[in-house]
Amino acid sequence: MSYILALDQGTTSSRAIIFDHDGNTIAVGQKEYTQIYPQSGWVEHDPDEIWRSQIETAAGALAKAGLGAADIAAIGITNQRETTVIWDRATGVPIHNAIVWQDRRTAGICDAVRASHGETIRRKTGLETDAYFSASKIKWLLDNVPDARRRAEAGELAFGTIDTWLVWRLTAGRLHITDVSNASRTMLFDISTLDWDDELLAIFDVPRAILPDVRSSSEVYGEVETPVELSGIRIAGIAGDQQAALFGQACFDAGSTKNTYGTGCFMLHNVGPSPVGSDNRLLSTVAWQIGGVTEYALEGSVFIGGAVIQWLRDSLGIIAASAEVEALAASVPDNGGVYFVPAFAGLGSPYWDQDARGTITGLTRGTGRAHIARAAVESIAFQTADLLTAMNADSGSHLSELRVDGGATANDALLQFQADILQIPVVRSKTSETTALGAAYLAGLATGFWLSKSDVAHHWQAERRFDPQMSMVEAERLLTEWAEAVRRCRSGL
Repeated sequence: MSYILALDQGTTSSRAIIFDHDGNTIAVGQKEYTQIYPQSGWVEHDPDEIWRSQIETAAGALAKAGLGAADIAAIGITNQRETTVIWDRATGVPIHNAIVWQDRRTAGICDAVRASHGETIRRKTGLETDAYFSASKIKWLLDNVPDARRRAEAGELAFGTIDTWLVWRLTAGRLHITDVSNASRTMLFDISTLDWDDELLAIFDVPRAILPDVRSSSEVYGEVETPVELSGIRIAGIAGDQQAALFGQACFDAGSTKNTYGTGCFMLHNVGPSPVGSDNRLLSTVAWQIGGVTEYALEGSVFIGGAVIQWLRDSLGIIAASAEVEALAASVPDNGGVYFVPAFAGLGSPYWDQDARGTITGLTRGTGRAHIARAAVESIAFQTADLLTAMNADSGSHLSELRVDGGATANDALLQFQADILQIPVVRSKTSETTALGAAYLAGLATGFWLSKSDVAHHWQAERRFDPQMSMVEAERLLTEWAEAVRRCRSGL
């Protein structure tokens, strides 16, 4: 058994990646699936389509590599976090589409809860009271799907984030589990006691009977029963996508930091074995638990990162493929005074403004599609700069470099601009698939495929380093103009 299979269930696509012992990618399967927008601000996925797409990619990766289940030492799972599924325990049929982390339908619920319980929630969970997290989504489903609340209280229904849904299906309903990193994103889990919290459950009116068992991030949970192509493989690692990326980047020491550029952008800063509070509205979250030892992270969350490029393609129609944006943005020398704040789902850290909406400022008769494309790309870097400013303030340190990963890091111009704006080096890892690699590492550690975190860290390599080329004065000018654009997009300002 010479390989690890990682199932990487993301917001817009499902992927399966096979890794060897050196962390090299052997084969990849990927399949996009349907994004459902029932009304403005609502985002849903079909849980059964997620399952089918994930299994198709796993079977496809094995076929590409010419491998079978007997060649795979373990499966690691990483997933879009906070996305909420509730299903019938007897039949496995979801009672509703999954409500996606980007969905804003429960903003009103969160506004009311924040007024009375916001400090309690922050103290226990490390999270802001926001529609981003799972708790209000669960409440909405139980209150709006006919007979759901009665059935939940009777123990007939099961809740899960996407990791839980996949493990349930892989084990034919034998395992209803999650790991500590995913549990910490529900707003129902006390990150100090590492257990579901009765006070939080009462605040959101969520019955304990629907919750999964919480396990560590690296252990043998059980074996796959279905589909037959994966039958008998041990499931041995689970982590939310951002925690998995932190692990895949070998950010094992307190103070090490990574930023992932995916649908959103997520910066995680390892803070060690105790949670750290934030004065700048960052999140305190569980990074992982291995061998009984729990480590924590500070997190900054940008809701719309790479998704802004998809918007240029799918909604505005100024590019035909996402890969075209780099050349289009580079066709003009600068942004022409145009700033694009892609607050399509509100603003995350450090603003936490649920009612902010996307705004493009500085348009003139001379503005062309290239300026808008450049402003969209630059928005990803500007939002990341906001996160790092808050991270430095909370940690009391100044980061010496930022490790980066995710699909958008293929854009060299973005990473150069990022280094310029941050005024620190940006380091792209050799393996762009660090989220999947982190899940693979967690599964491999549980099964002896890798022996220790030191063994894992030995495989990390930088592919390219981007050093700042812009003057600090120019960077500060651009950040000041960006801050004004953010001010204009925010509610009540």
